[in-house]
Amino acid sequence: MSYSGIQLRHLSYHGPSHSPVVVSFRSGLNVIYGASDTGKSFIIETIDFMLGGKGPLTDIPQSNGYAQILLALQFEDGAKHTVCRSFDGGAFALYDGLFSESLPEGDGTPLSEIHSGRDQGNWSAFLLAKIGLSDKKIRKNVKGETQNLSFRNLARLVVVNEEEIIQKRSPLSDGNYTADTANTSAFRLLLTGVDDSALVSIEQRTPAEQRAEAQIELLDQLIADTQKRVAQISGSKDQLSQQEDKIDLAIETRTAQLSVKESHFRELSVNRRNLMKRREDNRNRHAEVTLLLERFRLLKQHYDSDFERLAGIREAGILFSTLEVDKCPICGSAPEHHDLTVTCEGNEYLVIEAASSEMRKIEVKNAELTSIISDLSQEFQRLEQGIPKIDQKLSELSKELETVISPDLRKLRVSYKELADKGANVREALGLFEGLNDLLGRKEALEKSNSPKANDAVANSGLTDSMVEPFSVEVEKLLKQWKFPGTVRVHFDLGAKDLVISGKPRTSFGKGLRAVTQSAFSLALLEYCASNNKPHPGFLILDSPLLSYKEPEGSDDDMRDTDLNSNFYRHLLSLQPNRQVIIIENTDPPSDVELGSRVEHFSGLVNEGRYGLFPVN
Repeated sequence: MSYSGIQLRHLSYHGPSHSPVVVSFRSGLNVIYGASDTGKSFIIETIDFMLGGKGPLTDIPQSNGYAQILLALQFEDGAKHTVCRSFDGGAFALYDGLFSESLPEGDGTPLSEIHSGRDQGNWSAFLLAKIGLSDKKIRKNVKGETQNLSFRNLARLVVVNEEEIIQKRSPLSDGNYTADTANTSAFRLLLTGVDDSALVSIEQRTPAEQRAEAQIELLDQLIADTQKRVAQISGSKDQLSQQEDKIDLAIETRTAQLSVKESHFRELSVNRRNLMKRREDNRNRHAEVTLLLERFRLLKQHYDSDFERLAGIREAGILFSTLEVDKCPICGSAPEHHDLTVTCEGNEYLVIEAASSEMRKIEVKNAELTSIISDLSQEFQRLEQGIPKIDQKLSELSKELETVISPDLRKLRVSYKELADKGANVREALGLFEGLNDLLGRKEALEKSNSPKANDAVANSGLTDSMVEPFSVEVEKLLKQWKFPGTVRVHFDLGAKDLVISGKPRTSFGKGLRAVTQSAFSLALLEYCASNNKPHPGFLILDSPLLSYKEPEGSDDDMRDTDLNSNFYRHLLSLQPNRQVIIIENTDPPSDVELGSRVEHFSGLVNEGRYGLFPVN
C-alpha cells in the first residue's frame, strides 16, 4: 500500500442559459482570497459535495440558473477523469478526460453516490481504488464491529471548512461521538496503511444493550433529520449567535427610535386634537356671537326708535305747554268746558316728565347695549381672524403627521417587525443546533453506558505512542518552521486524540491559533503520508487557516505583528508536485511572498478583476 494522490484540476458550474463558471487548480499551492460573500466558502462546499457529500447545496442567489457541476481530477497513474453531478445531488456520471468549459457529451459511466463494499459501481469505491484503499475496513465501535471504509471517512480529513477549523475538539472528531471510533480508525489507517479487517466483534448482547441500541437507532434517525435541517441553515452556530447579538442590538436601537417617534406622533396628535377642538369651539362661539350681534343690533334699533318717539312726545308737550290753544290737546275740550277732575286727566307737564323719565331709562339701557355690542364686535373680529390661523396650523400639523411622521413611523414599525421576525428565525436556527447537540449528547451517553469495558488500546482504536510519535514530530517541525509562538515540543495525546503543544492542549488556544494548529495537523498528515509512502487522498483544502490575522480572540491569539503568515505561505510554496493544497482566505496574502499565478482574487467590485465565484448580475 503506497501513496497515490489525487489532484483537482477544474471545478465548473453549468446552466442552460449561463456561461460556464470555472475555477482551476494547479499542483502544489493554490490561494483564493478576497471580499466576503463572493462565493469562496461555496467552493469548499461544492468540492465536498462533488466528493460524495450529501446534497443539496446551499441555495445562494448567485447560483440560480446553474444546474450541473463538473469536477475534473488527475490521478497519480496519469489518468484524467471528470465527474458530473446535479446541483440537487444524487448519482454521479464519470467521463474520461478533463472538462470545464463545456459539458462532456454522452451519459458517461453512472456511479452511485452511496458507498457499497459489494458493488464497485459507486463514486466512493472509484476514488478509494485510485488511492490504493479498496475494500478496506475500519472499526466503527469499541465492540470491534467494523464497517467498509468510505471516501467520506477521509474527506473530512482533507476538506476543512471555516467551522471545523476553529472547533474546540479533536481534528478526528466531527462532533458526533458515535463516529469518533471510525474517524480515529481512518486516521490510524492513513498512518500505518493497515486496516481493521482482522478484528473480531463481540456478538453477545444483553436485553438492556438491545434496548439501548434501539434507542440509539431512533436517535440516529432524529439526528439525521436534524442535521439535514441544520445543513440548510446559512451560517455556523457562532455566526448565528453573533447575528442574534447584532439583531438584539438593532432591535434595541429600533425600539428607542420607535419610542421617540411614537412619542412625537402622540404629541402632535394631541396638539391636532386640541386645535380641532379649539377650532370647533371658536366656530360655535363665532356663530353664537353672530346671532347675538344680530339680535342686539335689532334691540338697539328698537331702543333708538322708542327714544325718538319719546323725544317727539316730550317736544310736543313742551310746545303745547307754551302755546295758547283753544282746545285741550289731550281731550279736545274747550277751555270753558275743561274739567281736569271729571272729563280729562291730562297734564302736559306730567306727560313731558314721563317721557323724559323713559328716555333716561332708554339711554342707560342703550349705553349698556352699545358697550355689549362693541365687546361682541371685537370678539367677532378676533374670531374672524383667529379661525383661519387655526385652520392653517391644523393643516400644517396634519400635513406633517400624514407626510412625514406617519410614514417614518410605519417604516420603523415594518423594520422592527422584520428584525423581530429575523431574530425569531435565528433563535429557531440556534434551537436546531441546541437540539442537535442534545440528541448527540443523549446518544453519546447511551453509547458510553452500552459500551463494554475495554483496554486503552481498544478505546483508542488501536493507536499507540509508537504510531503517533513520527506524526507528532512532523507537526512539530511544521510549527517551528512557521515560527508558531512557544513551540518546543509537540506530542499526540491518545486520550484526547489531539495535539499537546509545549504542554498546552491544542483546544485551549484561541480560535485563531486553533485554526493554525488544525492546519498544521492536516498538512502534517499529508506530508507524513506522502513522505512515508502511506495512502492519502493527496490534496488538502483549508478555509481561513490564518484567522488570527483577521478575527483574533484577544492578544494571545493575535498574530498580526508576527511573520507566521509569511512562513506559512513560504512552506506551502515548497510542496512537492505530488501534493496539492488549496487555501481559502479573507485576508490578503503577505506582500513579501511572491505567489504569482497561484492566486485567484475575488474583488467583490464590479469592473475590478474577478468579482467572485459567479459573475455579478
